[in-house]
Amino acid sequence: MIKIAIVQEPPVYLNLSATMDRAVELVEKAAKDGVHMLVFPEAWFPGYPTFVWRLPPGAGMGKTDDLFARLQANAVDLSKNGFAPLQVAARESGMVIVAGYHELDGAVSGSTLFNSCIIIDADGRIANNHRKLMPTNPERMVWGFGDGSGLNVVDTAVGRVGALICWENYMPMARAALYAQNIDIYVAPTWDSGDTWLATMQHIAREGGCWVIGCATALEASDIPADIPHYDELFPNKEEWVNPGDAVVYRPFGGILAGPMHQQKGLLVAEIEVNEARASRRKFDVSGHYSRPDVFKLSVNREEMKPVAFTNEPVDFSQ
Repeated sequence: MIKIAIVQEPPVYLNLSATMDRAVELVEKAAKDGVHMLVFPEAWFPGYPTFVWRLPPGAGMGKTDDLFARLQANAVDLSKNGFAPLQVAARESGMVIVAGYHELDGAVSGSTLFNSCIIIDADGRIANNHRKLMPTNPERMVWGFGDGSGLNVVDTAVGRVGALICWENYMPMARAALYAQNIDIYVAPTWDSGDTWLATMQHIAREGGCWVIGCATALEASDIPADIPHYDELFPNKEEWVNPGDAVVYRPFGGILAGPMHQQKGLLVAEIEVNEARASRRKFDVSGHYSRPDVFKLSVNREEMKPVAFTNEPVDFSQ
């Protein structure tokens, strides 16, 4: 048996340094409870850009720019070892960490942000980094498009783990790409919540024959610092639950094990038997005995899509 925990605590909104400190404290807290795997929601580092849903398109463009600038200055740059404190915490606690975050593409443009999910193994190594393939609706004002290079299920100290972010989980072919990699634990960091989202998590557990972890950030307006740009316009009701959280764990082939944790803060903890995932697929293995490769085939392009290629070799422009 392994013990997993889902973070249902808010970050320090749009403050990466303070959010990283809070994350390390949460890792230490979970370690004291014997947790082997800790999951943070979508864009937790340093907070989901809920402002894109609250500012009117066009009329709110300048205000979005103000908030984006704050977000950009507090995004994680992997080319500068931006997750080093969390990697150290993972190694010292022997814990696998899955975390949603804003990724700054510091190696190329230095400006574009991606909605990403990182998997850090228990030795502190980055096992995978996935950029959300398709930002949803107004999210495209904040994030660039990801590619298939991160559509991986990876070996970790707790088993084979993969993740899709928010509404990627509504993309049948993206799900199928994970199912086809012998997945044990399927993580779905999100900003979504409620009955429809929970039904999706239940469906994935049944369809994929895997453990499913769904989690959004439990956030109240009072959790957000009043000094962020346009605070009063964005959050006029200071008593509002901006997101109820709804952290949940589903068993392979369906059925709730823990949660949903609604409008509460803390850690949702559950114990799972990882091997139950593979055993459950005896009945229905969507990428194995229940597939029909003579009828259906899926091709996944895992090439990393870089906009610029540099070379020191001479180029013949006459051709």
